[in-house]
Amino acid sequence: MRPDELYNAQKENWVALSSLTERGQRKIDSISPEDVQLLGRLYRQATSDLAMAQRDFPRHQVTGYLNQLVGRAHSVIYRDEPLQTNRLLAFALQGFPRLFRKTLPFTLVAALLFIIPALATGLAIFFAPQTARWLLPVEIQSLIPTIEERELWVNIPVNERPYASSFIMQNNIRVSFLAFASGMTAGLMTVWVMIFNGLILGGLTGLTAYHGVGWELWNFVIGHGVLELSVIFMAGGSGLMLGWAILRPGLMRRRDALTAAAQDAVKLLLGAVPMLVLAGMIEGFISPADNISPFFKWGVGILSGLLFYAYLFLSGRETGRPKRATTAFFPSVRDND
Repeated sequence: MRPDELYNAQKENWVALSSLTERGQRKIDSISPEDVQLLGRLYRQATSDLAMAQRDFPRHQVTGYLNQLVGRAHSVIYRDEPLQTNRLLAFALQGFPRLFRKTLPFTLVAALLFIIPALATGLAIFFAPQTARWLLPVEIQSLIPTIEERELWVNIPVNERPYASSFIMQNNIRVSFLAFASGMTAGLMTVWVMIFNGLILGGLTGLTAYHGVGWELWNFVIGHGVLELSVIFMAGGSGLMLGWAILRPGLMRRRDALTAAAQDAVKLLLGAVPMLVLAGMIEGFISPADNISPFFKWGVGILSGLLFYAYLFLSGRETGRPKRATTAFFPSVRDND
């Protein structure tokens, strides 16, 4: 059976199951005994459809939607099960790394939207520093005179570092959630958030390098920057997932496609937040410390990055035969097999 044939044959049942699931998620008492029986029947049918879809077209968007639908229905039917610590631990050790790998194409696109403008702006300002006054965002141009005096703004007094660390963590989380939530604009604002922040980092790097303080800037940035930028790229990828679901819902209703994408996007973002907290602590206490060697700061940045990406790419892998992914980056109406 083809994906579109399965969708057309079972669409009404899936819509009914989605509707009952939404009611159950809001208030379980709103479901009548008859609807409870219907929910069970539709759930069993959907699990059967999912098994067939995973066998015949595991990479199709319909399979991804079914996987999300069955998961949501399961959480309603078995909602009396308590959320146990071991389930959170399983997500941290297995679920989150798998989700990162599954959604990696979106994260890579977000990273490119940041890195390419950063490189272009950095090179342009390094070779023509006068362009900084119109290439850098207005909010950053107040730093230009300081840099021209071969000084930096990154030194944080010791007594202010606990407050600075808290502020930095909140700001990083705010930027990440902004990149994620902007996906609701069909991804357009997410694209802008990534480009805007790339312009800032690239422009400041180019200008400080021209005036001979680029090394000092990156001595400050490197300790926390690997983790911080990695999470911002994930947040941007989460926003792009939402935007892609809006622009290309495939066979599903746009609302259903967005719901399916949001399930993964929210988990990806929330799973990455602890890394932002760690990056904020490094930025508040280690990065500005004059009594800490630059080589130690670079070691912290490189080691934290290696450990983080080893965790993301190696944790949660199947010990037996690997399962193929259930969603595709560029889903089409027809199966690609």
